[in-house]
Amino acid sequence: MYIKRILLIVLLAGLLAGGVFAYKVYDAIFSPNTSFNNEVAYLYIPSDADFIEVKELVAPLLKDVGSFSQVAERKGYVSNVKAGKYAIKRGMNNNEIINSLRSNNIPIKVAFNNQETLADLAGRISAQIEADSLALYKSFSDEGFLKSNKLDKATSLTMYIPNSYEFFWNTSATEFRDRMLKEYRRFWNEDRLKKAKALNLSPHEVSTLAAIVHKETAKVDERPKVAGLYLNRLKRGMLLQADPTVIYALKKHTGNFDTIIKRVLYKDLELDSPYNTYKYGGLPPGPITMPDISAIDAVLNPEKHDYLYMVANVDDFGYHKFAETAAQHNRNKVQYIQWINAQKIKR
Repeated sequence: MYIKRILLIVLLAGLLAGGVFAYKVYDAIFSPNTSFNNEVAYLYIPSDADFIEVKELVAPLLKDVGSFSQVAERKGYVSNVKAGKYAIKRGMNNNEIINSLRSNNIPIKVAFNNQETLADLAGRISAQIEADSLALYKSFSDEGFLKSNKLDKATSLTMYIPNSYEFFWNTSATEFRDRMLKEYRRFWNEDRLKKAKALNLSPHEVSTLAAIVHKETAKVDERPKVAGLYLNRLKRGMLLQADPTVIYALKKHTGNFDTIIKRVLYKDLELDSPYNTYKYGGLPPGPITMPDISAIDAVLNPEKHDYLYMVANVDDFGYHKFAETAAQHNRNKVQYIQWINAQKIKR
């Protein structure tokens, strides 16, 4: 009888211990383990991160890091860390958190436009994905890549079509560049290629002219008219005489693309640069900025007219006054010069 009591006590103690253990296991796996008040928090895990780094990154979001580590080890996550952007929702338990970190890499939207150089583009992209600006710039300017895709440093910017794209945060520099090449080829579909051919322009030349149109006017509805004007000048063999190209030439000459130039001076027109369209005929070697899609399509779908000259319209800011003759243009220009002098804009 005494032995039976002892066995019963041992059995009950074992059951109690097992129950406590089971509860602790259950609690570690299935009890909520977040410590933030927002609905969701995001975790960015670098490509070279190990579990120790993940634990440091996730610790501020958890009530109990120890239980998280235990569950991570049981589920094999400790040796299978994956880079990316992950969401941890308020009230998640360790099991749900680990499952999210294992398989729910969240795509992000990467957007860019209006970059003047590859370095600018690299900086813009590095602020949105894991790859740093140096790695991106090296990838963008890789001579082997450029040559194999019939590009050079002057035309390389044409490959990047401004838009919003979906990427994983841990996309590498090379992966980003190669994806942009695919998007470029998709953009230049049969319809756009046909229109470019009708203008006797290559896609690179279309983008180069579109960059000038983009810089000349921010008014999307005016861009087809401006495009038509420059195409008229090209057909007649006239110099484009586009002020934005001179500004770009000045920036490139000084190496300072952060310079703000509001007024082109007569002495600037003498700068010896292939980008100076007051001095050299035809199109510049490449785009002076990254043109919007609206500017590219404006060149491909230009307004048909006989205008050859334009000047800023001080009565309707943002737009221009157009002229078919130099005499008419000079009359329009007088009003603009009077206005700009009144503003005391010297540079």
